[in-house]
Amino acid sequence: MDQTKGYVSFVLHAHLPFIHHPESEDYLEEEWLYEAISETYIPLLTNFQKLVDEKVDYRITMSITPPLLSMLDNKLLQNRYIKYLKKHIELSKKEIERTKYDERLNKLSYYYFNRYSNDLHLFKDVYNCNLIEGFKHFQDIGVLEIITCGATHGYFPILYVNEHTIRAQIAVGVQTYEKYFGKKPRGIWLPECGYVPEADKYLREFGIEYIITETHGILYANPIPMYGTYAPIVSPNGVVAFGRDIESSRQVWSSINGYPGDYNYREFYRDIGYDADYEYIKPYIAHNGARVHTGIKYYRITGDTDNKDYYNPQWAMDSVYKQTGHFFDSRQKQITELANYMDVPPIVLCPYDAELYGHWWYEGPDWLYVLFKKIYYDKCDFKLITPGEYIDRYPNIQESTPCRSSWGANGYSEVWLNPTNDYVHRHLHVAGDRMVELAHLFPNATGIIKKALNQCARELLLAQSSDWLFIITNGTMVDYAKKRIKDHIGRFTRLYEQIKQNAVDKEFLSDISKKDKIFPDIDYMIYF
Repeated sequence: MDQTKGYVSFVLHAHLPFIHHPESEDYLEEEWLYEAISETYIPLLTNFQKLVDEKVDYRITMSITPPLLSMLDNKLLQNRYIKYLKKHIELSKKEIERTKYDERLNKLSYYYFNRYSNDLHLFKDVYNCNLIEGFKHFQDIGVLEIITCGATHGYFPILYVNEHTIRAQIAVGVQTYEKYFGKKPRGIWLPECGYVPEADKYLREFGIEYIITETHGILYANPIPMYGTYAPIVSPNGVVAFGRDIESSRQVWSSINGYPGDYNYREFYRDIGYDADYEYIKPYIAHNGARVHTGIKYYRITGDTDNKDYYNPQWAMDSVYKQTGHFFDSRQKQITELANYMDVPPIVLCPYDAELYGHWWYEGPDWLYVLFKKIYYDKCDFKLITPGEYIDRYPNIQESTPCRSSWGANGYSEVWLNPTNDYVHRHLHVAGDRMVELAHLFPNATGIIKKALNQCARELLLAQSSDWLFIITNGTMVDYAKKRIKDHIGRFTRLYEQIKQNAVDKEFLSDISKKDKIFPDIDYMIYF
């Protein structure tokens, strides 16, 4: 007899901005993809497979965004990732030699050599350079539910000034998903969890059943939801909204007492790219000689001290077991209590950036693996579920309109609209209006004009990526983010003028089409 009183739903948001520079290998930002493949995507796939092999029944949901799908499917980037791995294998071989007089360090050098060698084997020989098929396999066998996102992660609460631009973000997001997964997505991770009611009609138009929102998007919904975030709500337009659970999020995310801060875990910020002798490490850091992360990190967090101790993988796993036990007990207690007050089983939604698991929190993929086994084998009142399965089982959902919201700092739009980046929006809005104008001026374009119009659509979408605004606010790779906005708006504007004058520069169009090689099947008429 099924004793299930409630459910836990993990949703991982796998996203990176589209970075593709065939013209140069000097862009450090390209390594964001390679780091994420080695530290997040391959470890997740490996652990998904381990669970299947061990006959553990589990459920997890992932949004894999269109820019990330486009990069994973890009031959140039696949080849550059292999080159990246070979360079890391070469460096870790040198490290084995350099550290041979220190047994603990030497052990870690071998660990990295084996890890990067295994990545190369898995990527080339097991996945044939196609990680998308890897994820699709787990969706096809029923343990993973993959959902979509906006085409380029454009931020809806600001874009909706021109609703055509939101519709295009959703349309291209859905089309890209269908191309890779052979069916329509049921759900969408709204970019930055940015919700506006105006988007609902377009979500429904393209067959989206449910969205992931921030906690207060549900708590401040109208009318107030009876069960808070512990049951979904459905908007008047028929879009089901699941809200993030605060308690489980805090246990993982909190910088003060979250799991990733455990002293036994690998220290992210201490890397041989900064520690090693300059001449020795120079071939493995930035092309301009700047010291950067190499991914080879020998220290554990240790504590609030500069005097770090060496990383010990076994100690890290001890912490993983301890913390999965804590998370498991917390969900058991939470769900048992909630079930007493609800006439449907509660769902505790745990949404995170996928890259937290592995890239930022090195042990994160192993934590998920151990937790999923524990939920399957240990006696408990809850099970893992996907949002889609929950809707299928419990279709009677309270109607309520979610509140405008995001998961950015302070919960609304200030991360993407503030004095550091507000100048960008007038250019994005003008370009959005112009794209709609072009679609209406040239509804039946052919030949070079049609190619130019489709490229205009790509440039607009790439300019709209919320990542550039986020980076400017955070002050990280600001020059690169500003350059990308300027490049895409500049390319769009130049094409816009050439199209209107019927004087498209073929060489210019060919050049930017190679650089901004995304959405090959796009149709500019989505802006009509």
